[in-house]
Amino acid sequence: MHRAHTAFSLALSPMAHKNFATWLLKSSSSQQMAKVTAAAAVRTYNSAAAEPFANGSTASYVEEMYNAWLRDPTSVHTSWDAYFRSNSYVSPPNLAPVQANTLPLTAFNFGGAVAGAAPDSKTIDDHLAVQAIIRSYQIRGHNIAHLDPLEINTPELPGNSSTKSIYANFSFEPSEQDMDRQFKLPSTTFIGGDEASLPLKEILNRLENVYCNKIGVEFMFINSLEQCNWIRKRFETPGVLNFSPEEKRLILARLTRATGFEAFLAKKYSSEKRFGLEGCEIMIPALKEIIDVSTELGVESVIMGMPHRGRLNTLANVCRKPLNQIFTQFAGLEAADDGSGDVKYHLGTYIERLNRVTNKNIRLAVVANPSHLEAVDPVVQGKTRAEQFYRGDQEGKKVMSILIHGDAAFCGQGVVYETMHLSDLPDYTTHGTIHVVANNQIGFTTDPRFSRSSPYCTDVARVVNAPIFHVNADDPEAVMHVCKVAAEWRATFHKDCVIDLVGYRRNGHNEIDEPMFTQPLMYQKIRKHKNCLDLYADKLIAEGTVTGEEVKSVAAKYENICEEAFALAKTETHVKYKDWLDSPWSGFFEGKDPLKVAPTGVKEETLIHIGNRFSSPPPNAAEFVIHKGLLRVLAARKAMVDEKVADWALGEAMAFGSLLKEGIHVRLSGQDVERGTFSHRHHVLHHQLVDKATYNSLQHMYPDQAPYSVSNSSLSEYAVLGFEHGYSMTNPNALVLWEAQFGDFSNTAQSIIDQFISSGQSKWVRQSGLVMLLPHGMEGMGPEHSSCRVERFLQMSSDDPDYFPPESDEFGVRQLHDINWIVANCTTPANYYHILRRQIALPFRKPLILCTPKSLLRHPEAKSPFSEMSEGSEFQRIIPDNGPAGQNASNVKKVVFCSGRVYYDLTKTRKEKQLESDIAIVRVEQISPFPFDLVKEQANLYKNAELVWAQEEHKNQGSWTYVQPRFLTALNHSRDVSQSDEQSSSTNTTTTTDHTNLESDTDSDSKSKPWLSRMFAAPNSNGGDPKDPAQTLGGDFNAAKHFDLKNVRHDFNRPAGIAAAPGARIAKTGRKISYVGRACGASTATGSKAQHIRELNALLNDAIST
Repeated sequence: MHRAHTAFSLALSPMAHKNFATWLLKSSSSQQMAKVTAAAAVRTYNSAAAEPFANGSTASYVEEMYNAWLRDPTSVHTSWDAYFRSNSYVSPPNLAPVQANTLPLTAFNFGGAVAGAAPDSKTIDDHLAVQAIIRSYQIRGHNIAHLDPLEINTPELPGNSSTKSIYANFSFEPSEQDMDRQFKLPSTTFIGGDEASLPLKEILNRLENVYCNKIGVEFMFINSLEQCNWIRKRFETPGVLNFSPEEKRLILARLTRATGFEAFLAKKYSSEKRFGLEGCEIMIPALKEIIDVSTELGVESVIMGMPHRGRLNTLANVCRKPLNQIFTQFAGLEAADDGSGDVKYHLGTYIERLNRVTNKNIRLAVVANPSHLEAVDPVVQGKTRAEQFYRGDQEGKKVMSILIHGDAAFCGQGVVYETMHLSDLPDYTTHGTIHVVANNQIGFTTDPRFSRSSPYCTDVARVVNAPIFHVNADDPEAVMHVCKVAAEWRATFHKDCVIDLVGYRRNGHNEIDEPMFTQPLMYQKIRKHKNCLDLYADKLIAEGTVTGEEVKSVAAKYENICEEAFALAKTETHVKYKDWLDSPWSGFFEGKDPLKVAPTGVKEETLIHIGNRFSSPPPNAAEFVIHKGLLRVLAARKAMVDEKVADWALGEAMAFGSLLKEGIHVRLSGQDVERGTFSHRHHVLHHQLVDKATYNSLQHMYPDQAPYSVSNSSLSEYAVLGFEHGYSMTNPNALVLWEAQFGDFSNTAQSIIDQFISSGQSKWVRQSGLVMLLPHGMEGMGPEHSSCRVERFLQMSSDDPDYFPPESDEFGVRQLHDINWIVANCTTPANYYHILRRQIALPFRKPLILCTPKSLLRHPEAKSPFSEMSEGSEFQRIIPDNGPAGQNASNVKKVVFCSGRVYYDLTKTRKEKQLESDIAIVRVEQISPFPFDLVKEQANLYKNAELVWAQEEHKNQGSWTYVQPRFLTALNHSRDVSQSDEQSSSTNTTTTTDHTNLESDTDSDSKSKPWLSRMFAAPNSNGGDPKDPAQTLGGDFNAAKHFDLKNVRHDFNRPAGIAAAPGARIAKTGRKISYVGRACGASTATGSKAQHIRELNALLNDAIST
């Protein structure tokens, strides 16, 4: 029996069903069927086990005769043949347990064949063909489903019949009689409900309705039978799409609100861009259904990420953001708080409210996003993962994420693929995300046939075995069912799934765009097409669920709500950015001095304890086999602890360990971070003989410490950096670090850096303390393993190069408070230790960009004593020269300012040339915000010395272009100051020269004018030539005036006394700073080791000379 059952099972596989039927037909049917039935006799029941019940040998003899008759009816007496053919024989019972995957042959219903008789080849072939057809609907039915509301992409079907297209490839042409034949349903379908068999006609009708109607399900690529059967049951069971009248009225009400909101905005703000949802309004009820079902299943917090289309509607009708706050965004009011703000369709929000359907509280957050489509995806996932972590939600039952996509972006943006691949990684999974695609069937102006190579925009999800539910957006009930299944799938399997809402875009890319330029035929159909609300209302009225008056009443009621909110919005005088904060930190800022930094030094005993733990193997685990090389590493660490010094890895571990002791969660993520790219960290020790047996000493420092997580990431910068940024947004009391494999590779994540990390606080009033560790250093490793492009980070720093802030005791922390991020290049483990701890000690949060070393990780001089990390020590923004030059400053001839590892090359060369007393080397550890006060202090200390800036990067790279104007400001160097600059509040403190005698009443009056007016205003009598025709035009544009370059200065470092351009004044001083280093270059570094050495030697010789 087992072999026969196995043969039939194999025949049902997608590759074998056709071959099996063909084999039966081509072979001699009687011979082959004899073999099949003979196979049933190979596995007989255990008659010994049945003997007591069947009363001994009689039953055994009858069963032997029956088995012989099965093999060959002529081998037994005609009386036995007649007896068995009469269908009166019943096999004796068997008390032995039935084994898995075994069935008696009699369990198969061969369509009316006499029980016990050998089924003929046609019967077998027909059953196999029916089972293959069922499977074909499950696999390919979505290809011919009616998904397009516009019916533009309707598939071409043979004979206009989707049924025929499904079984056209099978040698099975059912006749009218076949249509009425009963066929046993296989266990891989649920279309029968409680019925075990159905007529073929009914089978085809039910399959047609399930897989080829308004829902197309892609799931048969999933390699889990349990999951496939789960999906089959949710869609195939009869009656799953039946909704009660109350449920239908709820759908109608939600759809009315979604449609009414867009109509109201179109009426009130007809010329404004709002990226409305017309054509896919069903997305709003869809999101609400997902949230309702998820809330019922235990979810308490939902974090959403979405593009601009439909965002305002989502905020209004899903999150229930006060409508007046949304309408105020259209008014163009001034902001009541700091920040640059962002356009209304980029803003996020955070809402806690009661879900009226489930009567449970729910938290909803929509994460603010830029116009860079899909860039927000990993940010949402990181925020979701963090919230799950802090709630102790290890299975994702309480916190979930929903990502909303556009069709063109979902298949076109690579970050979607990168984010998808985080979905099942242990340290990055959010235990299932529901992806909703608002499928407009068009990009900006590009047709799908030109924007993707795959059949669907959702095919990227197949790589992670995520089921994909395509649904016609004009069928609300089908959409609601799909959303319910998606929410239940996520709650059951904690895996991703995709809902493809196939709709259309009624307007252009935005409301003032003309789509007929590029899609004339599509938009001719759209103009004639009724919206989803009208279609559904007509359906419900026709079936008697609602009346026309009820439909109008619901619409009118919502319009009144909008009108009241609109009137309230008119009374507002300012907008508040904080109303749109997506990640509030409750209680973090209250009661804190915004300019007070907590100490970063700790007790020496704490450092010793952490060092001893960090340098020890697992305690009480003698059988844990550690690699011999790592035993030497641990021994070296222990020796350093005994000597009370720390190298880079030990200093980092002490920063982490001391924060963990204080209850601060630390998360380090990136490529190869557990070991470290340069094999220096080794936070995770691996058992050399047992797979997956590891030990992390930083997780076992103290019994009540905070959790420590170090996670090797996928080979992705874009998604993983975005993920960690999202993680850092959730809780300010955590140190979240992302480390690039090499700093050069961070530019793969440039969108996250530019759009979120650099400008997030300014646009969205959202702080982040994320730390980016970027290995950096010109060490002859080639163009892609040398530079983190620090110049790009410095270019985006928001401090003014011409503004010297007022000097005070809080100078340093005030600078940190006002800037958008911190950029540093540390040279000692102690400073690295302090700057990491300072991230938590600050009363606010700023991103930290750290250029980390490579060769310094093992440099014998790059070590710090414990005294520089213990109580009373702190981060040094500048490290002065403490050698002979610093002790006798008046005799120093040159001061070399530098940053990073080049310091050690400079000191080595200085020592070789015996110039320790003549040349001072000052390290600028914190580059941005620029330490104006300390640079000024050092310059005043070395009054008679030449000042130079030395860097290992090319002149157009590195820090030079950032530090040069700031050095001049710190030194009060002579520079041209235009009158408009002089009057600016941000530049009037950049020099100590008295300005009052240079300012006329007219100048004072012009301060109140807009800066653009002042820029193009005619000069007054104190500056310029009144006879110059270019100056008599006042504010009118004049090409000769504005583009004549003959008076533009060519030397920014012009010595004092040289005449400035007309219409400018000079702040006089005699000092300047010069550049020493590589010349400008297109590449970051040379690929030739010899060339690198020559360039480095030239740099050092130029810098260390008098």
